[in-house]
Amino acid sequence: QVTVRDALNQALDEELERDERVFLLGEEVAQYDGAYKISRGLWKKYGDKRVIDTPISEMGFAGIAVGAAMVWLRPVCEFMTFNFSMQAIDQVINSAAKTCYMSAGSIAVPIVFRGPNGASSGVAAQHSQCFAAWYGHCPGLKVVSPWSAEDAKGLLKASIRDDNPVVMLENELLYGVPFEMSEQAQSKEFVIPIGKAKIEREGSHVTLVAHSRPVGHCLEAAAVLAKEGVECEVINMRTIRPLDIETVEASVVKTNHLVTVEGGWPQFGVGAEVCARIMEGSAFNYLDAPAVRVTGADVPMPYAKILEDNCIPQVKDIVFAVKKALNI
Repeated sequence: QVTVRDALNQALDEELERDERVFLLGEEVAQYDGAYKISRGLWKKYGDKRVIDTPISEMGFAGIAVGAAMVWLRPVCEFMTFNFSMQAIDQVINSAAKTCYMSAGSIAVPIVFRGPNGASSGVAAQHSQCFAAWYGHCPGLKVVSPWSAEDAKGLLKASIRDDNPVVMLENELLYGVPFEMSEQAQSKEFVIPIGKAKIEREGSHVTLVAHSRPVGHCLEAAAVLAKEGVECEVINMRTIRPLDIETVEASVVKTNHLVTVEGGWPQFGVGAEVCARIMEGSAFNYLDAPAVRVTGADVPMPYAKILEDNCIPQVKDIVFAVKKALNI
């Protein structure tokens, strides 16, 4: 078993070793081994030029990273939380995402922006926002959102090797969680293709679509519902942009019901996009009931634990949504 933290560390180590153009920069990533210990041991191994501590200035170090990518280095830019990426939104969107298009393809920007996204625990509104819908909205970016250790390793390696800017939305509460990791995933050449969802559990009655930490909640809800004779198919999106709608459509054709689950806010969210795409496509004709969304509450995250728990989708909320979709 490997934790998500160790899987990310493994991916960074392997890619730094594989390609001398790859470097990591961000707050506390070097001498302190990273705020979440993702970069543990890398500064000692690769030195100051490859693992770089920056001042607390997201706009500054994101701009440096984008400039480096434009001259064919491959920076990995860590935000201590994606809430702070708002300080650098001009660099991420106007500089990184749009440059390849505006230069008619002559300037690639091979950069990865990564760090924890969405709600952690007891950190209130300014550290708890999910940016999957924000970044998924913008053409020019690829956006990935891993759940398991295998997702984390395979998607980070694929992101570093990609010639486009990639936003990798990790989850702080998953960093210490151990997952089974296949022998194949331990290999140095293991990558997960960007833009391909994974069916984590086969089922026949309802399709559950989620990304990041809510995938685990969906699997727990599926286990609860299985005891009542309801078989859920659980899809781990893995990638927010480009969206693998084909896998979702094939599942909906089989189950005739759809429930989306996410930690982000409801309005214009990832689940809203999945539902819209299903409605616009051929799978709509196979739906036996309206699609149901399970999302975070439509408020800034409160600090009190009991309120926080009520703001984030729980297993009971998913079970309730499935029963609503199936009218049971």
